[in-house]
Amino acid sequence: MLFDFAEISPRDRYKLLVSTITPRPIAWVVSQDATGRLNAAPFSFFNAFAGDPPVVGIGISSHDPARPKDSRVNILETRQFVVNLVSQEAAEAMIITAIEFPRGIDELKEAGLATCPSVRVKPPRIAASPVAMECELLQIIDLGTESGLVLGRVLAMHIRDESVLDAHKFHIDTPSLNLIGRMHGTGWYARTSDLFEMPRIPLQNWKKNS
Repeated sequence: MLFDFAEISPRDRYKLLVSTITPRPIAWVVSQDATGRLNAAPFSFFNAFAGDPPVVGIGISSHDPARPKDSRVNILETRQFVVNLVSQEAAEAMIITAIEFPRGIDELKEAGLATCPSVRVKPPRIAASPVAMECELLQIIDLGTESGLVLGRVLAMHIRDESVLDAHKFHIDTPSLNLIGRMHGTGWYARTSDLFEMPRIPLQNWKKNS
């Protein structure tokens, strides 16, 4: 069935996108404003966009055109943030930080989350997260009147010790991170533990059927 995006509402376009582009990794963003007040919020329009320089991108919408989300305001003010990845063990705490609390409320305290100091940026990282990326703002690309793409350069990464197989070779036990991804609807998530391996085919090994 064809859905012509020129003929349907923004809300319905959104529903089609999030129902089909799955699973989406979750950026659990910790930021702080110019006075030092902390904010934490999850975003699933998120991924890595480059390795050199190391860049992650987060799509952050607004409550309405005149009221951007706190994370975007804070990142624009301080140019620093931390992207934490979400394990299944931390999923319920993550959901609490997704509540639309009034500006100035510390979602980390509301969710009972402990933090650890960052090394290269001022916002702390979430202690319960198995992976945390300290980032500085590269740029924010406005996407219409209510959304923006936040591009951040990764300055440092923290990975849970027991998930590091060989620090010298940078080998990580990815399944042990037990990360979750965002699925469809308002409350569906996926585990990343159901895996299958399919190696890529080198060109010299490729033989087309005649």
